[in-house]
Amino acid sequence: MQDLKLENKNPKLLSPLTLAFVGDAVYELLVRERLVGTGSQPANSLHKQAIGMVCAEAQAAAFTRLEAFLSPEEMAVLKRGRNANTTKVPKHASPADYRKATGLEALFGYLYLKGEIARVNEIFNYIESGENDVEHNAR
Repeated sequence: MQDLKLENKNPKLLSPLTLAFVGDAVYELLVRERLVGTGSQPANSLHKQAIGMVCAEAQAAAFTRLEAFLSPEEMAVLKRGRNANTTKVPKHASPADYRKATGLEALFGYLYLKGEIARVNEIFNYIESGENDVEHNAR
């Protein structure tokens, strides 16, 4: 999946909104893969489920769950994305949720661009698992 022309690009040097731009696509793809893996369903049903999983409110909840699961470096990226100066908040999202969602997307973009696909999957699986035992999974 990752045969990008970004070998010389250090994700640490990219803006948090650029990381979120990539992370949005990565997260959406993970959600779609997860939904398709649950079995054959009408496309409309899959689309509605995906919207519920990638909306700002759901991503903000994921942001909160992850705080004790992440390494200090990952936490810094998450917060950097959350604190990015977004110009427009969608009508259906609160500004706080939208900022947290941007942070989550920035983290996924950062890890993807670093080539840490296994960690991307680990974090996504943790979000989706609903586990409460953060001590066990903390890095």
